[in-house]
Amino acid sequence: MAKIITFGEIMLRLNPAGYLRFVQAERFEASYAGGEANVAVSLANYGHHARFVTKVPDTDIGQCAVNALRRYGVDTAGMARGGPRLGIYFVEKGASQRGSKVVYDRAGSSIALSKREDFDWNAILDGADWFHFTGITPALGGELPDICLDALTACREKGIATSCDLNYRGKLWSREKAGEVMATLMPRVSVCIANEEDAADVFGIRAANTNVQSGRLDHAGYVDVARQLTERFGFSGVAVTLRGSLSATDNDWAGMLYQGGEAYFSPTYRIHIVDRVGGGDSFGGGLIHALVSGFGPQAAIDFAVAASCLKHSVEQDFNHVSEKEVLALAGGNASGRVQR
Repeated sequence: MAKIITFGEIMLRLNPAGYLRFVQAERFEASYAGGEANVAVSLANYGHHARFVTKVPDTDIGQCAVNALRRYGVDTAGMARGGPRLGIYFVEKGASQRGSKVVYDRAGSSIALSKREDFDWNAILDGADWFHFTGITPALGGELPDICLDALTACREKGIATSCDLNYRGKLWSREKAGEVMATLMPRVSVCIANEEDAADVFGIRAANTNVQSGRLDHAGYVDVARQLTERFGFSGVAVTLRGSLSATDNDWAGMLYQGGEAYFSPTYRIHIVDRVGGGDSFGGGLIHALVSGFGPQAAIDFAVAASCLKHSVEQDFNHVSEKEVLALAGGNASGRVQR
């Protein structure tokens, strides 16, 4: 199996039990998660050597985050220690017509204050086959845009494939700043991953005849978005998740992979959501697994979407599913019957 490096922030996640609202909660459930950490757990579940790189405080809470990853077989050897705190985010799960809410408390975290000298990319990337990060990481500011560029430059020198999930977060930076920074990083990225809105938010590239608020998605529009991204940055592939939001609880879920001038669409799943957070990361993890495992483009997008479909049924951010389970769903076993 492949050696895959992911780089980003891991945080403490706090959420009320069930579907309680923040104002109702008298206690919060704790877990640990972050975009690239979620991808690493998925890849470890699929049998890869997955290494997650970050900076965490040298405290018991920092160690809790490290332990949460080690529990699922993620290699944490490249982590830096130090800095003042672990970032926190709060999740209120939505239901029906009430959307989910996320509140961040991550300013001044250890990773946000990290320095370029904290990461020896030549050593971290030794023997690696793939490197993955998201747009959330440079959005944290400080030296992180330069640190991401250092990592991508080292990957290019070593011939390592790279992927980035654009993951625009308006609570972290403006569209203008995101477009400026990400435009400097994307020419060094092999595979770009985005959702219905990311390309528009970051690069102003919009899908025609699409309204994400009403859940109306036009496939031809997304093929054009992928084509424009490929022509601008030279990607070897562009993957787009296609979410038709019927409500906070029920979505239609599909995806597209654009590769070699051709677009490949997955089946569409009607999903009843248990926990939406981490859904995009499970798509990224599934896609990377499929691509490094030599799947063809149709099989790759089918696997990525099926993996993410299953994640929506799992509490918290990590996708606790096996390759066998994903392949069964991608192969048409979508009944959800009891397994005896």
